[in-house]
Amino acid sequence: MSFLGLSACQSMPPIKTVAEVDLDRFMGDWFVIAAIPTIIENDPYNPVERYEKNPDGSIATTFSFNQSSFNGKLKTYHPTGFVVPGTGNAEWKMQFIWPFKSEYLIAYLSEDYQHTIIARNKRDYVWLMSRQPHLNREIYNDLVSKIQSMGYDTSKLRAFPQQLPTKK
Repeated sequence: MSFLGLSACQSMPPIKTVAEVDLDRFMGDWFVIAAIPTIIENDPYNPVERYEKNPDGSIATTFSFNQSSFNGKLKTYHPTGFVVPGTGNAEWKMQFIWPFKSEYLIAYLSEDYQHTIIARNKRDYVWLMSRQPHLNREIYNDLVSKIQSMGYDTSKLRAFPQQLPTKK
């Protein structure tokens, strides 16, 4: 009985990040396809994360989505990312509120920079993102399998609706 209690208390191994991230290629828009969401990601439609390098080396981030429907109120957040030196640009600290910084690990990045998985060692949140608003089922399932292999409970993963903007 005590052995079961001890094994349940052991923490999981740290998430392995990608070896190297070309920040210039990583910058730009990423559609959030699915996530184990944070409290601010309450019923998001069209969630997009945008990254831009600041002159000081930090990452200006804009996270925006429509609340509760494609025509819902636009919500926008502006955290700042800080690349952790010596991590191949694959580990960041994301700051929404000063002085607190959250872990942001680039745990998967396709060679063509079209798909990424952002993870945390606590396995409390994860984001599956793509340069396109939709993924074919095979790629989506493969990315979900990668998330599961990192130790996440994928039953908590939520797919987020994406719709291309209509031309006016």
